[in-house]
Amino acid sequence: MIKTPLSHAPTGWVLAALLALAGCDAGTGPDAPAADGGEEAVITDFALAPPGARPGACYGKDVTPAVIERVTERILVEPPKLGPDGTVIAPAKYEERTSQKVVKGREVIYFETPCPPRWTPEFIASVQRALAARGFYSGPASGRLDTATRAAIRRFQLSRGLNSGILSTENARALGLVEVDLTG
Repeated sequence: MIKTPLSHAPTGWVLAALLALAGCDAGTGPDAPAADGGEEAVITDFALAPPGARPGACYGKDVTPAVIERVTERILVEPPKLGPDGTVIAPAKYEERTSQKVVKGREVIYFETPCPPRWTPEFIASVQRALAARGFYSGPASGRLDTATRAAIRRFQLSRGLNSGILSTENARALGLVEVDLTG
């Protein structure tokens, strides 16, 4: 897995969209996705592959958005005015200030994935059966790479340290669906 931190900050509309999505409920239950809010893509063009990519391999690209914390503070602007006997003549004045802090930067990860020619309906049905046998998928073995299947792939991989709905070659091997490379 190749990780690439990106230092540029998200634009205002991205922050607004993330804040709007923060209130959305993705659902619960066995088929609810463990969403990360990022973008995912399968790279089949070697020119777009990550540095150090194996020729002929396909890669999943997953972009995890930055985690931003919003902090609101009350700052003392003027202390209270006290009389000679200690009574409050004028209360203290406070100002509320809000700031944002990047808790975790945006991250792009690349990982090897089975290439699209392998993704036949039979292979997808095998993925669904393998995930169902492990308790990650409860739908039929339809052979379609639908939302429920992607969510199950994400949950399975999340349990193994990868938060992506694109099946990695390593996790396909763990499911017993891809041969182990003994040459390298």
